[in-house]
Amino acid sequence: MSGPDLNLLFTLDALLQQGSVAGAGRKLGLSPSAMSRALARLRTVTGDPLLVRAGRGLVATPRAEAMRGEVHRLVEDARAVLRPADTVDLYRLDRTFVLRTSDGFAESIGPRLIQQVAEEAPHVRIRFIRKLDKDSAGLRDGDIDLETGVVGRSIGPEVRAQSLFVDRYVGVVRAGHPLAKGNMTAERYAQCRHVLVTRQGLDLGAIDAKLETLGLARTIVTTVDGFAAALALARGSDLIATVPERHTMGLRGGMTTFTLPVETEPFTISLLWHPRMEGDAAHRWLRQLVRQACDNALRATPGS
Repeated sequence: MSGPDLNLLFTLDALLQQGSVAGAGRKLGLSPSAMSRALARLRTVTGDPLLVRAGRGLVATPRAEAMRGEVHRLVEDARAVLRPADTVDLYRLDRTFVLRTSDGFAESIGPRLIQQVAEEAPHVRIRFIRKLDKDSAGLRDGDIDLETGVVGRSIGPEVRAQSLFVDRYVGVVRAGHPLAKGNMTAERYAQCRHVLVTRQGLDLGAIDAKLETLGLARTIVTTVDGFAAALALARGSDLIATVPERHTMGLRGGMTTFTLPVETEPFTISLLWHPRMEGDAAHRWLRQLVRQACDNALRATPGS
């Protein structure tokens, strides 16, 4: 019994990505009639219409939608296997890279990264997704290409890491806030109302521990799960947000940032990836661009 025609995976991926027979044909260099025949074969093989007429266009069936992500990953993996290890034609590279980062990274580093990618590889797409925990399963499974974060115990031992920059926590208030003027003391900091960022793997307890040694405690009036939300609340109220300085430099425009009146340990933000992508030339190129974008963004920031 003969096996399935794996070339159909590339055809199916093009059809699902383009949403049209003609568009898929142009992507693969095939005529519309050849693509129509290929779609007919796919319908026979899968037992599903896959794409059905809706007005002047085609829409994917539920089965096709469920297959879309898996098919695309299989195709990308196959291309990576067959691609020469040390070379990549960046101008022709047609690929989507998924970066999982804490909020603030895309706003602070993303613009420079997107610009560099567009200049060197115009057909490459960058998809940022929000990091809500420290689980590295996405890197192992291939759902995520790159991740940023602090290397900790929850990171899989096989994950590769390279430092990007050292960060520290700072206090942030709206323009015109009473704390924007005068010397910052632990008493003034503690006496104000605070918004706290809390989520799995994020620990800001060291600040409260330092305040406790001084007989002080913050008044936490609300909690959020991200730095962007904390800064948005601080921008529109008298709340204090405590956030990473460099990670959120793209979110703090027009606000007042101050050094915390208690000492906290700096921490290193690293770039993380799975070793199966170590030799992938395109992946290696993107890793280098992320590092360059971080360096350029930090050099452009006063006081960095």
